[in-house]
Amino acid sequence: QVQLVESGGGLVQAGGSLRLSCAASGSAFSGYAMGWFRQAPGKEREYVSTTTWNGEDKFYANSVKGRFTISRDNAKNLGYLQMNNLKPEDTAVYYCAVLKSATPSPYPYEYSYWGQGTQVTVSS
Repeated sequence: QVQLVESGGGLVQAGGSLRLSCAASGSAFSGYAMGWFRQAPGKEREYVSTTTWNGEDKFYANSVKGRFTISRDNAKNLGYLQMNNLKPEDTAVYYCAVLKSATPSPYPYEYSYWGQGTQVTVSS
């Protein structure tokens, strides 16, 4: 079992930055891939970024590539999403998730564990 708690969301102006954190409990976190997803009002949950169990391989949606950076610290059971040059269209609830595999996936339905989400609002 893995429990996830996100933090770091908030209100920021366009062009600003935020760093989201995902605190995981449970020893299995370090062996599993993790990802960040987001969901805007009236829209489906969408893939943002994923990384392998050791954080070496990282993948990004085209919409955030070059602006967001995913990372993790397995020794501390923490995951991160650094978001720079934020845009109003990045406004959403952001979720971290863990996949019961070392290899990540862009598909939300493949993830077994989810946090409660943290709101990110970008004003224009």
